[in-house]
Amino acid sequence: MLLQQLVNGIMIGSVYALTAMGATLIYGILRILDIANAAAYAVGAYLGWYIYTLTNNLFLAFFLAMILTGLIGVLVEKYIYLPIISKPNVITIVPLITSVGLFTLTGDLLRLIAGPNVKSLGVKLRIGVLQIGNLRINPEWIFIIILTALLFSILWFILNKTKLGLAWRATASDSEIAQAMGVNINVSMALSYILGYGFAASAGIMVGLLYNSIYPTMGDIPSYKMLAIIVLGGLGNPVGTVLAGLLIGLSETLVAAYIGSIMPRDVIAFLVLIIVLLVKPSGLISKKNA
Repeated sequence: MLLQQLVNGIMIGSVYALTAMGATLIYGILRILDIANAAAYAVGAYLGWYIYTLTNNLFLAFFLAMILTGLIGVLVEKYIYLPIISKPNVITIVPLITSVGLFTLTGDLLRLIAGPNVKSLGVKLRIGVLQIGNLRINPEWIFIIILTALLFSILWFILNKTKLGLAWRATASDSEIAQAMGVNINVSMALSYILGYGFAASAGIMVGLLYNSIYPTMGDIPSYKMLAIIVLGGLGNPVGTVLAGLLIGLSETLVAAYIGSIMPRDVIAFLVLIIVLLVKPSGLISKKNA
């Protein structure tokens, strides 16, 4: 049923967009592709799992995991990335290599600390399955779609209706001019990492909730899909990232449902990227706006 597949695609696309949003916000400020943002996806899932086992409160687990992962992101920005990019004559590939190394290191640390085995999130939602005609919506899907819409609404409000958001957009547009006009670009960079790593953490918990499992390498596939999404959406563009995530989620779901296993599901993201970039090389939305 087409409607069923559309709902499935929107749900998966929402999670993809959340995962890639952090890398988009960070690229908008620092102009680096932070692969380690996918590590925040796994870290957030494990923090959410640990907090939930202690409190048995899913909303508290989401909130605390996002906050803690966001604070980890600020530390990463301050003590790893800034010392590197502040050095003179640093070639642009150095921060990228650093982020890949940090991503690999995080996966190994999770394996050492939490063990290599798959862990069950064990969340039992009280909401029943929603049945509308032939359309079946699981309670986890309802939770994910509502929470994703809420998070993106909060992000839109912060970027468009607050002074912090204005400072972020000014810094993303031209950091030197923004600094000359009195904008504290360090605050803008910190905001990018708090929101970016926090959003990635929420996506990791959502996937753990959806499949009832988390594991140390769960950020591997999102790491390269994240790159496809932020390029497809127009580098550094939050709105384009949301559209690209939804497009890839819908494409994967519809191709898998109606064409079958003619190609691996995870290849579809890059196929969509190639097709769109052939038509529109700048991505879906090239202008940086929120």
